[in-house]
Amino acid sequence: PFLNMQNTNQIIKYILYCRKSSEQEDRQVLSIESQRKELLDVAKREGLKVIEILEESHSAKKLGRPVFAELIAKLESGYANGLLVWNASRISRNSIDTGRVVYLMDEEKLFEVRTPSQAFRNTPNDKFLLNLFCSQAKLENDNKGEYVKRGLKTKCEKGMYPAPAPTGYKNEKYNINH
Repeated sequence: PFLNMQNTNQIIKYILYCRKSSEQEDRQVLSIESQRKELLDVAKREGLKVIEILEESHSAKKLGRPVFAELIAKLESGYANGLLVWNASRISRNSIDTGRVVYLMDEEKLFEVRTPSQAFRNTPNDKFLLNLFCSQAKLENDNKGEYVKRGLKTKCEKGMYPAPAPTGYKNEKYNINH
């Protein structure tokens, strides 16, 4: 099993956390089942000690994910001290949850966040990168909202109805004669 670099007597006990947003924006993200399979393969290949698997279908844009709250409580209590996720964006897309994870590293309750391609440990650079990757996911979400608003405004300016046709009307996708 992987040992904590700061304290080589302590084995890292990982919680494998899989999350898929229930919203359309994350359709391209691997399913929870695919994330779990890939992460279990990583754990086996790397000799990581996974003590629990937590899964949820919930957007990470806002606070209030129940399974994430359970994950944080388990890390705070010392039950686990490692986190295995498919991608940093699976942890958080909001600044408060990202800050909670980084703070657990500062408090030496979380020794490592591991993805299939990278490990983030309690070093200034690793915490900065983890924060950056989660912040980048937030930026992508925020930008999508702006792009949608701009697209709807443009449709309105062209005299088009900016949504699906109301009940009783027919959508004509290619009718340019309005």
